[in-house]
Amino acid sequence: MRWLSALLAVSLAACAPSVMPGTAAVPWHDAQQLVLVTVADWDVDHGTLRTYERDGDSWLEAASPQPVEIGREGSAWGLGLHDAQPEGPTKREGDGRSPAGVFTIGEAFGYAAGAQTALPYAPMQASSYCIDVSDSPLYNRIVDSREVGEPAIAGSTEPMRRDLHADGDLRYRLGFVIEHNRAATPGAGSCIFAHLWKSPTTATAGCTAMDDAVMESLLAWLRPERKPVFVLLPDAEYARLQAPWGLPAMAAAP
Repeated sequence: MRWLSALLAVSLAACAPSVMPGTAAVPWHDAQQLVLVTVADWDVDHGTLRTYERDGDSWLEAASPQPVEIGREGSAWGLGLHDAQPEGPTKREGDGRSPAGVFTIGEAFGYAAGAQTALPYAPMQASSYCIDVSDSPLYNRIVDSREVGEPAIAGSTEPMRRDLHADGDLRYRLGFVIEHNRAATPGAGSCIFAHLWKSPTTATAGCTAMDDAVMESLLAWLRPERKPVFVLLPDAEYARLQAPWGLPAMAAAP
């Protein structure tokens, strides 16, 4: 009956669902949505945003590519879902670089009471701050000073209502958290968001910024049950890691 056992084994293997190459070995193997930002090199402050949806063992592009601005000093390896990498700069607090790698997407936020998104949404108040003080026990957290006390936000340079604290700045009117440094390792970088841009040529302090309409479409598209991830990589690193990380095939910039 060995022939029957062998036949059954072949039949079962043929019926088994296919797995995208590389994804079984990475923490984001079950992600069904992907927000991808690619940049020309580590020191470039702008790039291209693409969105993808998983279709079986393939990634399909979900919308047309869009321009984005990133950190004024470019990008550097952040702390996310990916392993430490052998080469390239490392993200540090205040370095003006956007974290590179693969990250979960956190809650959406904004100035209004609500937003058109399936993501958890937090309306920001005049008392809302993200703590970028490395030695604070609240480092890399968005807090309300009415709850944690005014002394707890001392030294923070990240008021979340920039329209009220920074001369009417609307960049945080709508955005979402990119979950870099979830363990709040001191000095490793904090308060990393996707948010609206000030202009198409204005870089950020380390976030990813985009046009209002692009952000609105992105928030409407994202679904937490599809376990979306955010990926930012220079072109050369993307080419190196695309296959082992199970990412979409590299496409030419628009």
